[in-house]
Amino acid sequence: MNRVTADRADYWEWQTELAVGTQPSFKANIDILKQRFNQTGGAHIFQCMYGCDRDDETGEVNGFLQYGYDGEDFIAFDLKTESWIAPKQQAVITKHKWDTNRALIAQYKHYLTQECPEWVKKYVDYGRSSLLRTAGPSVSLLQKSPSSPVSCHATGFYPDRAMMFWRKDGEELHEDVDLGEILPNHDGSFQMSVDLDLSSVPAEDRRRYECVFQLSGVEDDIITKLDKAEIRTNRGNTMHIYIITAVVVLALVLLAVIGVLVYRKKKAKCSHKCPPSDNGSELSEVEKLKPEPNS
Repeated sequence: MNRVTADRADYWEWQTELAVGTQPSFKANIDILKQRFNQTGGAHIFQCMYGCDRDDETGEVNGFLQYGYDGEDFIAFDLKTESWIAPKQQAVITKHKWDTNRALIAQYKHYLTQECPEWVKKYVDYGRSSLLRTAGPSVSLLQKSPSSPVSCHATGFYPDRAMMFWRKDGEELHEDVDLGEILPNHDGSFQMSVDLDLSSVPAEDRRRYECVFQLSGVEDDIITKLDKAEIRTNRGNTMHIYIITAVVVLALVLLAVIGVLVYRKKKAKCSHKCPPSDNGSELSEVEKLKPEPNS
């Protein structure tokens, strides 16, 4: 039994009953909304989303409750004014009806400001080891070629609430900057990068640039100066690649020449003594040397 069910032994049964209990009302709401939108058939979706957030330092609580229909907002509860907001004309009837139900509004307000924050606090305490886990990244400067942008790449950080940007002389840059998406790694951590185009920046001014990485829950930023010596590139390995390629090509040529000479010599010796194979059961020496294909 986990800590959630320890508070209430029938927790999962209780939640299941609540979910099943909403099914009839959801179906009825779809029928009503189909009439409001002059719809006669087809598949339609009615959604409800609610939740809250609590600031432990200030004690401030914010809650939300909203309904959607076919992927668009239909009606939402405004906790501050204790009234409903209707973004669509078809929701005005519902707004007027629900605004007059003060008992239901009081119930929603109590849940969003009292019960919901308490559950949030419990869930955070239960999953503190994972929910509040932070892991700093490894930050590198990468560049494909001298004319390519310099990419500041961070990987291995957690959670995914992070910011990354370039700045010059302490001021954040917005021009000539391309911010990439936060992407997941196979181990559950995340990675991201931000590129800086230096094509119009003189070499002597590049030392004024730096990459900044900020991770939620971590006070100190990770600052990486734009230093040419720190930029990782594959240009240093180009000559090695050429040399290896040349050696491989030369080896293949030599093998081909040797194969032709062996074949000619063997053919000359056995042209009158060795009968040609008619069943293909035997492999030539060249075929035997071929590596087995990967399965």
